[in-house]
Amino acid sequence: QVQLVESGGGSVQAGGSLRLSCTASGSPYSYYSMAWFRQAPGKEREAVAAIYNGGGSTNYADSVKGRFTISQDNAKNTLFLQIDSLKPEDTAMYYCAAERVRRPRTWRDISRYDVWGQGTQVTVSS
Repeated sequence: QVQLVESGGGSVQAGGSLRLSCTASGSPYSYYSMAWFRQAPGKEREAVAAIYNGGGSTNYADSVKGRFTISQDNAKNTLFLQIDSLKPEDTAMYYCAAERVRRPRTWRDISRYDVWGQGTQVTVSS
């Protein structure tokens, strides 16, 4: 059984940076795509970035383009999210997710992903 564990969250001032990590454990580990979502208090969980196995192509939400970078280290079974120029509105719990069973849904669709981490909190102060 595969498990995802996020780390790297914290409290930072606006304009700062964080690098989130998501490490997969368990075997066999394979996936079609992986993504980062976030959920602020009182709001729905939203997709911020996704990356596809094989070609490494990526997708980003408009609100994070140019500030967030998703990447992966397949040798270490680790997914990353580099977050730069943080804004107070980026404050949320950040989750990583893996699509291990192929589903014909958009990358923003929560139901596309079948394995989730427990989340790591990002808090940005102004």
